[in-house]
Amino acid sequence: MPKQLGAEYVSEDNKRETPVMLHRAILGSMERFIGILTENYGGAFPFWLAPNQVGIATISRDQNEYALKVKNELVSRGIRVVEDLRNEKITYKIREFSLMKIPLVIVVGKTEVEQGLVSVRRRGNNESKSESLGAFLESLTRELEQDT
Repeated sequence: MPKQLGAEYVSEDNKRETPVMLHRAILGSMERFIGILTENYGGAFPFWLAPNQVGIATISRDQNEYALKVKNELVSRGIRVVEDLRNEKITYKIREFSLMKIPLVIVVGKTEVEQGLVSVRRRGNNESKSESLGAFLESLTRELEQDT
């Protein structure tokens, strides 16, 4: 390659010589691979590969404590979670999680807190499914075991 580029240097004995070029692309290869994966999935990675696997949104600040409890349960099982406890409309929070292409969104409201439930919404599906926290954790664990 240096010869094709016409690269030369002057050696100690004042002769023009062609340098030796060493090329390593350790990170370059990894970056290209991640780029290919991102392009292939359009940013909507499968659950096991997604940087944030679950998003938790509360309807009001009254549910923040329960939402953090749910988050801690998920994190203790090795699931990558992001929560949105801001005082914003729930549709706005869900839309933001949708734009982030998070595979699962958990909505926590007054009913969920009172009955120990979680309302789960999968990416690409506009309908939510309410289930107990324990049942959700079991089904999620089973789903992860099947993927790996």
